[in-house]
Amino acid sequence: MKTPWQVMTGGDWLVILSLLGVSLTGIAWVATAPEGTQVVVTSGGQTCFTAPLDQPHSVDLEGPLGQTHLVIDDQGARITDSPCPRKICISMGSARQTGDLLACVPNRILVRIDSPAGEEVPYDLLSR
Repeated sequence: MKTPWQVMTGGDWLVILSLLGVSLTGIAWVATAPEGTQVVVTSGGQTCFTAPLDQPHSVDLEGPLGQTHLVIDDQGARITDSPCPRKICISMGSARQTGDLLACVPNRILVRIDSPAGEEVPYDLLSR
C-alpha cells in the first residue's frame, strides 16, 4: 500500500504550498494591525459607552437579559461576566487591535475597538 506522499502529484503540492502561503500572509496581516485607542460599546444599535483603551476601567452594560460586565485594562477590553446562557462572549478573550469586536448576541451588546484618530481602517466584511 502506498503512502499519501507517494500518491501526491505536482498539482497537489502546488495547492498545499499556495494554501500555506495564504495562511502565513493572513497571520502576518493580522499581527501587524495597529493597536486601537478607543473602546466603543453599542447596545440595540445605539452607542451607550465609550472610553480610551489605555486607561483602566470597569463598567456594567445594560442589555435585554441583564448586565454584561466589561473590563478595560493592560490586556485590552474583555467581557468578564454576562447573563447570556452559553457565555461565548466571555470566552472571546481580550480585544486590543483596531477592528476587533466582542459580541454578546443574546444580550445585544457589541464592543468595538476603534482606530487612532484620523486613521481609516478598511472593512473586512460588509453586510446588509
